[in-house]
Amino acid sequence: MRQSPPSFSLWIYTMNRCLKPLTIVALLAFGAAAQAQSEASTTSTTTTTTTILPAPAVGAQPGVRQFPKQALRGTMTVKQPPYLEMDDRVTRFTPGARILDEGNRIRQSAALVNRELTVNYLMDRQGQVTQVWVLTEAEKKERRRTLGVERNFEFESQQGAATPTTLPATR
Repeated sequence: MRQSPPSFSLWIYTMNRCLKPLTIVALLAFGAAAQAQSEASTTSTTTTTTTILPAPAVGAQPGVRQFPKQALRGTMTVKQPPYLEMDDRVTRFTPGARILDEGNRIRQSAALVNRELTVNYLMDRQGQVTQVWVLTEAEKKERRRTLGVERNFEFESQQGAATPTTLPATR
């Protein structure tokens, strides 16, 4: 009795590792593209790239970011993410909250734990913080509305007064 030749089915053998013709074509195409790019870079003259930046807003100072009108000024201390203390009030970050540092880079709230920072921030209707901008020295000089209490004095607890230490009990 004669056996029929084994058939190759992509439905049964799903891991098709031997695609030699396609692999060879892909390598040849990649090699040709790399060679063309190297030839173009050696024969071309120097090119200059011009980046067009948007014009600064009217009345904007160089190096000072523009914030939304509804942004508030405050002092932020991240306690345990997502919880933070904003102007002596405990609140929390929204799930998609963004924290931008002085260079407009996104920072994680865990990297700012127990650091007191002067910030501009936006809140949603539930009182959660949605966006925070850590301010530079130039931006701190700008007056802005705040929800915090402005005081002309400090409590002893805010001055970093030494707390009394308790002695261990002796037997």
